[in-house]
Amino acid sequence: MQTRNKVLDDLSQLMTNAMGVAQGAKQEADTAMRSLIDRWLADRDFVTREEFDAVRAMAQKAREENEALKARIEALENTKS
Repeated sequence: MQTRNKVLDDLSQLMTNAMGVAQGAKQEADTAMRSLIDRWLADRDFVTREEFDAVRAMAQKAREENEALKARIEALENTKS
């Protein structure tokens, strides 16, 4: 027959509760840190990857149009001469 030791049961329950509190504190700290980082990044006016890619595509298109216009102007100047 096995007897249960109340002290060990209480200690086991205390440790289980302490682990629950520690996990809750970790989640709260993670949430607070993520919020802090999000606010810091928002204050710095960083752009998102999508915004960066859109502006880069616009710049590439503008460069290509500029080159096409430059070639057209050169062709027109050559026909005048």
